[in-house]
Amino acid sequence: MKDAIQTTEVSTKDQLVEFLEDGCKPPEDWRIGTEHEKFAFDPETFRTLAYEGKSGVREILERMCRFGWEPVLENGKPIGLKKPDNSSISLEPGGQIELSGAPLETIHQTCGELTNHLEQVKEVAGELDVGFLGLGYIPKWTLKDINWMPKDRYKIMREYMLKKGSLGHHMMLATCTVQVNLDFSSESHMVRMFRTALALQPVATALWANSPFREGSKNGYLSFRSHIWNDTDPDRTGILPFVFEDGFGFERYVDYMLDVPMYFVYRDGQYIDVSGESFRDFLKGKLSALSGKKPTLKDWEDHMTTAFPEVRLKRFLEMRGADGGPWANLCALPAFWVGLLYDNQALADAENYVADWSFDELSQLRNEVPKTALKTRFRNNSVQDIALDILEISKAGLRRRAKVDSAGNDETSFLNPLFKIAVSGNSPADNLLAAFDGPWGGSIDPIFSEQSY
Repeated sequence: MKDAIQTTEVSTKDQLVEFLEDGCKPPEDWRIGTEHEKFAFDPETFRTLAYEGKSGVREILERMCRFGWEPVLENGKPIGLKKPDNSSISLEPGGQIELSGAPLETIHQTCGELTNHLEQVKEVAGELDVGFLGLGYIPKWTLKDINWMPKDRYKIMREYMLKKGSLGHHMMLATCTVQVNLDFSSESHMVRMFRTALALQPVATALWANSPFREGSKNGYLSFRSHIWNDTDPDRTGILPFVFEDGFGFERYVDYMLDVPMYFVYRDGQYIDVSGESFRDFLKGKLSALSGKKPTLKDWEDHMTTAFPEVRLKRFLEMRGADGGPWANLCALPAFWVGLLYDNQALADAENYVADWSFDELSQLRNEVPKTALKTRFRNNSVQDIALDILEISKAGLRRRAKVDSAGNDETSFLNPLFKIAVSGNSPADNLLAAFDGPWGGSIDPIFSEQSY
């Protein structure tokens, strides 16, 4: 299938729609793919790492190969790692290191994968005397202090970001997230999942809010990472109002993606800058840099990775609303969404819960949650109240899934950190701010030890 994607030429919109339709899977084939990013830093200066050097990002990637990873090279340099099980390690623009996990059946497995990965990373970090930090935004230093990684696609994005919004470089260099990728059985099932997940993304943002600092001081937000997405590029971000409209499906999403300006086309090992041009023109062979050339399905697949809405459709759905954070919260993220979306009753209950939320209300919620997280008001309630209700729905969904480990434990325990957060009404960011104002004495430096992996 991978070879077919690489070579199949595309000339009609119908082919693009069919590509998404091919993602439909029966429930027995549904899997869970968890992704998470983390900052690498120097424990003496707390600065992020350069690519080269004896304790640089390149050295980290090369040493990780001892654990069975194969390097992914660009211009002769490792810019990522991969395994035959479809897991990978990628390098984000500012040196953030991301694990994209293998498609797994249970939260037990994906949490085990995360744990194993962090143990490997810790081993390498100990050898090189570097640290890894789990936060939504780098808490110290300016963008000028962060090193750009040598990936050609980032050069193109870097330049184009200056034309759209004011915080695009902040997103690229200074943010970390945790995400989960989930399957769907049909177009109608995808629509139900998409709408429900999009409506509840602010709740996830509140529960995982973990980026209250910038350049050593408070930034005025609990999830600055989430706020950044409001001012990155309006052509490719946001909560996508058309998802809630009658008739939404694969074709409507394809229309959206055809209107998202392109960044690049990858040909013969090189990234060609076509930023701002139209994939619609590409279908007609009318790209300025590739006159007469039509796209392949791989070009379309690449293009779909350049849109960044709160929930993103590929041949699966990506939940994108959460800040990076501590180990327990990383395992909790897939549990939260699997409980809500992989159980029929839970999905129906969650759908019903958000059924009468207007788009204006949702937009307001999306804008306010980065500032006040669980304390955000919604109608006569708070997001804290909503989170507690939604967590109960998710817990019931996980219980009905009845996926147990070798000790007979189901997946509900992975939600325990979230219940603790929701009951307290304090997001992780609230607790960091309390530490900053209290025992840390207004210094950001203790965060590098207390929040490191």
